[in-house]
Parts: sequence; C-alpha cells; structure tokens
Amino acid sequence: MDISESYDVVVVGGGAAGLNAALVLGRSRRSVLVIDAGEPRNARAGHMHNYLGREGTPPAELLRIGRAEVARYGVLVRSGRAVSAARTEAGLVVGLEDGTAVAARRLVLATGVVDVLPEVPGLAERFGRDVLHCPYCHGWEVAGQPLGVLASGPDFVERALLFRQWSDDVVIFLDGQPAPPGEDAERLDARGIGVVTGRVARVVVDADAITGVELVGGEVVARSALVVTTQPVADTTLLDGVGGPEAPGVVVVGNAAAPHAGVIAAAADGMMAGTRLNHDLIMEETASAVADRRRARQRANDDRTTEQREDVA
Repeated sequence: MDISESYDVVVVGGGAAGLNAALVLGRSRRSVLVIDAGEPRNARAGHMHNYLGREGTPPAELLRIGRAEVARYGVLVRSGRAVSAARTEAGLVVGLEDGTAVAARRLVLATGVVDVLPEVPGLAERFGRDVLHCPYCHGWEVAGQPLGVLASGPDFVERALLFRQWSDDVVIFLDGQPAPPGEDAERLDARGIGVVTGRVARVVVDADAITGVELVGGEVVARSALVVTTQPVADTTLLDGVGGPEAPGVVVVGNAAAPHAGVIAAAADGMMAGTRLNHDLIMEETASAVADRRRARQRANDDRTTEQREDVA
C-alpha cells in the first residue's frame, strides 16, 4: 500500500466528536486529517437539542460550522470512506476506498454507530422524524400528542414511563410480547399507560406524517408518533485492524464509544480525546528530544576521549 501523506493525527469520522477532537488538535498546532464518509447518525433529524448555544440547530448546519472552524487551524477534511487500518513500520496507516493510504502517529476513530430498527413496514422511513428513540432528543416536539411505544426491546416499559412525562396519552404495542407482569403492570396502570396486544402490521402514514399503527387484522390505532428501541451497531473493522480498543495510539470517541450519548456529550468526548492525544504526543516528543541530547552528549564525550588518546599517542 503506497502511503501518500503523513499526519500527526488522522481522525476517521467528521461528526461532532471527530470534529471537536480535530479542533483541539489543530489549535495545538498538530497536522490533522479528518476523513468523513458523510453519513452522520442523526442525518434524518431536522434539529438537534440539549446543545447549549446551538439548541435547535439542524445537524448538517452544525457540521458545516464545525468544518469551517477546524479549517481555520489548518485541519484538512477529506470526503471519503476509510476501509482499513493497520499498524506498520510507518506508523498507523489508514486505507481509503479510493485506493490511497495515509499514515498517522495517532488515530481517532469517531465512526459512530448505525441504528438497527425493528422490521415493521413503514418504520425505517420515519426514523428521526416521528419514529423516535430518545425522549430527551424528541420529547418536547411530540409533547401532548398520542404516542405509541413499540415493545421492540427489553426496556419498553421504561421508555413508556419516560415518554409519559411529555404526554398523558401513551400506549404500548406489545406486538407479540407478553404483557408486563407484577410491579411493571402496576406502574403502567398507575401512570395511565395502556397496552395493545395485537401484532403490528405496519405504520400508517398520511400526508407525510404518522397517523396510526395498523394491527394484523386491519384495526388501526391512531397515534402521532412512535417510540422504538434501536440496536446501535458499530463497525469495528478499523479498530480490529489496529489491535482493538486497548491498542496504543488509538482513541475511540463519540457514539462509537458511547452509543447513547447525545451530540453535546459526543463533542465533549472528542474535546477530551484531543487534549489527551496532544499531551501524549508532547511526552513522546520530549522523550525523543532527551534521547537525542543524551546521544549527542555521548558522541561529544567519545570525540573528546578520542582526541585525548591521540594527543597522548
């Protein structure tokens, strides 16, 4: 593999975590390359929330601003997909889909996760809009509306109780799951959360909005939004290629490390990673400088010793 360029740090993933790591490192006068495939996890969401100073900003706008900010400090952002990573004599080497490769002294993996959804017809197309998974990201926007919670994960009772904070009209679609027993049943009843026992056939959409959930048999239960449990899946190809999560010189940040973190938490994680990596590089460079000085002194001492022997001779 021909290595075309070398950097202090290569960041794979140009979301909030990756860009914030790059921002810190760029401001630390490091050479930094960000490789971004352009597939942010929250691309379908119209706005992001709970980000102080950027509340309600569209996700794409945050990334546009972030790219402009890191560019001010010499960080390069390249559109592309990293397909391999390895540890070589040249350092950490990242291979790109276009056949090129770049080397780095340190590697930041901000590759995020993909949310795997329940296989219900019509569900995936609405994800991030009126199919939701996080009450803190979307609860305010659906407050007071009739909500449905799909029993798509072991935490469906908890999700129903959480979204009950934003609406007093919440029902659980069991979709073949047994009804919650014991204390869970008591808690749901106390909060006025009902259950629908039938199997779910599809999500009903009209005029670009969810209007209900159709059950097997044809009954439609009117709802304005659905809550699901997703399965966040990380692609570990690059991480495995360099030796796993404990590999030296590699840091995993953002949702790739903490799948349930919000955007501001992912950005903070990237910021902390940037400071740690710069500190690590400084210590490495200092140790190298000390070693160079010691060798230089030793050579000088050896030269003086040789001169003294020649004088005596």
